[in-house]
Amino acid sequence: MFDWFTNLGGWSWAILGLVLIGGEMLAPGVFLIWLGLAALLTGAVVGLFDIGWQAAMLVFALLAGACVLAGRLLTRRRGEEPDAATGLNDRGRQLIGRVFRLEATMMGGEGRVRVGDSSWRVVGPELLAGTEIKVVRVEGSTLVVEKA
Repeated sequence: MFDWFTNLGGWSWAILGLVLIGGEMLAPGVFLIWLGLAALLTGAVVGLFDIGWQAAMLVFALLAGACVLAGRLLTRRRGEEPDAATGLNDRGRQLIGRVFRLEATMMGGEGRVRVGDSSWRVVGPELLAGTEIKVVRVEGSTLVVEKA
């Protein structure tokens, strides 16, 4: 069952590489392309040095790791933070530093604040309703505030 793969030598790796690169076109995510490149390079190594399938698997594993790391370095934008740090798609993080008015008096260090059309749970010092508060950080879906 496994003989056909080992008998193909470098060509089996080239075919696998092309299949993986083709898979990247069907399900884009910029990951399979690096594995496909590693498979193509493994095919070249197997073709040049006529190594066994065990050594070829090891070469593929090493090249796959190297290609994925190189791909991440090449596709990373320089000078930009990752989305998690900029708050993209993280509404709470976008509120850090903003000032709001408390809807009701904070009891036990908890209260609510209206942000646009939604109401957020806030924690911080006990303050009276109408007091201006500043968001200092976010913990899950709770805003941590202090008096502005």
